[in-house]
Amino acid sequence: MINRASSFLWNLGQFSTFVPTSRTMRLYPLGFSRLKVVFSNNSNQRNLLSDFGNRVQPSIRYLFQDALIFKSRDFKTRGISTETVLTVNKVLCPRRLSFDSKRSLVSDDGLKINFHLEASSEDVLTKETKPTPVNYRKLAQECSSLSDVLDTFSEAPTFPSSNYVSAMWTVAKRLSEDQKRAEKQLMFNHPAFSQLCEQMMREAKIMHCDHLLFSLLAVVKLGIPQNTRLVQTLLRVVQERINECDEKCLSVLSTILEAMEPCKNVDALRAGVWILADQQVWKIERVFTLQAVMKCVGKGAPIALKRKLEMKALRELDRFSDLNSQHMFEALAAMNHRSVTLLNECSKMVLGNIHGCPFRVLISILQACRDLRYRNVDLFKGIADYVAATIDIWKLKQVLFLLILLENLGFRHTDLMDLFMKKVIDDPASLNMKSIISILHVYSSLNHFHKCQTQELQEALASSLTGYLHHISSENLLNAVCSFCLMNHFPLALINQLLQKDIINELLTSGDIERNTHKLRVLAACLKLDISCHKAGDLALPPLPSTPFYSNAKVADALSSLLGEGCFLKNVQLPHNYHIDFEVRMDVNRSQVLPFSSVDVVPAAADIQRLLACIHLFLVHLFHCGLPSAVTHLPRRSGFL
Repeated sequence: MINRASSFLWNLGQFSTFVPTSRTMRLYPLGFSRLKVVFSNNSNQRNLLSDFGNRVQPSIRYLFQDALIFKSRDFKTRGISTETVLTVNKVLCPRRLSFDSKRSLVSDDGLKINFHLEASSEDVLTKETKPTPVNYRKLAQECSSLSDVLDTFSEAPTFPSSNYVSAMWTVAKRLSEDQKRAEKQLMFNHPAFSQLCEQMMREAKIMHCDHLLFSLLAVVKLGIPQNTRLVQTLLRVVQERINECDEKCLSVLSTILEAMEPCKNVDALRAGVWILADQQVWKIERVFTLQAVMKCVGKGAPIALKRKLEMKALRELDRFSDLNSQHMFEALAAMNHRSVTLLNECSKMVLGNIHGCPFRVLISILQACRDLRYRNVDLFKGIADYVAATIDIWKLKQVLFLLILLENLGFRHTDLMDLFMKKVIDDPASLNMKSIISILHVYSSLNHFHKCQTQELQEALASSLTGYLHHISSENLLNAVCSFCLMNHFPLALINQLLQKDIINELLTSGDIERNTHKLRVLAACLKLDISCHKAGDLALPPLPSTPFYSNAKVADALSSLLGEGCFLKNVQLPHNYHIDFEVRMDVNRSQVLPFSSVDVVPAAADIQRLLACIHLFLVHLFHCGLPSAVTHLPRRSGFL
């Protein structure tokens, strides 16, 4: 007791020496904020600093241990929102202090220190002058042009700058194509544009990951060149912060990479997306995000990743909406992955809602089927039936584009082609040269004829194309005349123009010479077969090659495994420059394959027809024997296909 009393009296004597004096010092409670302690009387502060540091600091530290830490220096505080006034109500003692409900420090012996919180004038000024971040949606509504957004930025730039770029992209989406071109030129010439770009590059490493990605997406969509320092800097920063991407950021990043041209930074970022998608594929919840990732990974992605994305899509089939099923064709085509099960299920959903499918989506579906070599007759027929039933609401160019895709898929829809033929006959003047050549190619390739309208169509197209004789190229003229000849129609004006020596020499010396030569041989054969034409002798074509252009190695391997060696011939040359790839001989009943001997000669013309029929039946026999894989891989250019 005697020791405690002496310690208390000594502390009281030390503390009483500075209580009457006036002093302002900094108080650091646990290092989280800086509070100011103010004592009552006024006197010389500089002398008080030296006296306080030498005489009372040890005791004060002991008195306020575990509660407060004093510093004897005077600091200028920035961002401090409170000021504390220290008032001593009782005698201090070396005991632990605690806070009561009124934010006062209370010791075990009843010592109470009251804290009165007051807002500093510096903080009030900071809050009044600090600009609030701009909302890009509100800014896009207030501005009618890209320059208006840049004007707003130049007046009071705020963080983050991504809001201004996103607002510019939102404004640009409302403009027409001509307005976009004009506004983009004004944007590049605006004095604040370079300032905005500089601020975006400075903020790239500190802004949120989603703001960073939306900035890059807006920059790409605004048409800022990809080789600029701004775009390349943002790409590098995204590479450094790719691990911060969640599902939303992964979807935005996939959309960005899909819209960008290949370069070193884009390729590196795409490889990062492959790794990120491989890690997070099972965590993806939204189907649209999954499809965006499938479009982004591209055709060069590892096959294991493609199969993993396919399995994830199959698991989510029950959650597919109509839009998901429509976009899945494009997503699979983008990464060149043919999933028959997934395509079949999506085809059923598309056919179930065909009337709500936009025309551009129908075109995208057919393009994906062509690229993936996916043939679904029910799907093609459903699309063609829908277009034929609503043909009055579509433009001729739209229907023609659809017919071109169907021709690429080898599908002929009679009703749609008849309706389109009637519309062309009614208004042939609405077609340009390119459309006429495409129509001729489609109808001649699919060998489509109408009882009454075919002759009218041929005459209408020939008359329209004659007006372009002085503007048409040699290759387009050759394509058009070949199509006419295959349709058994011979417009003399076009044929005479094509058979001029300078045009023939141009076709045989420039462009796709092999293709042009083949078409000229087809043209010569058609002219020889037609009695009214006598121009066939004017064509001086190069001789046919002694060896075929295609080796057909897969076909030869399939025949060798099925028939054995010596049961078929390869590269058989027939009279009149006809050539077949393989010859197989069978008995009269077509039940047994006959082997070839060394003394066999080329069969006669009557045998050729029987031989080709036997080959056709032989292919059918391959299917029935359970060997469709061998036939599926046969090249379409084989003589018997």
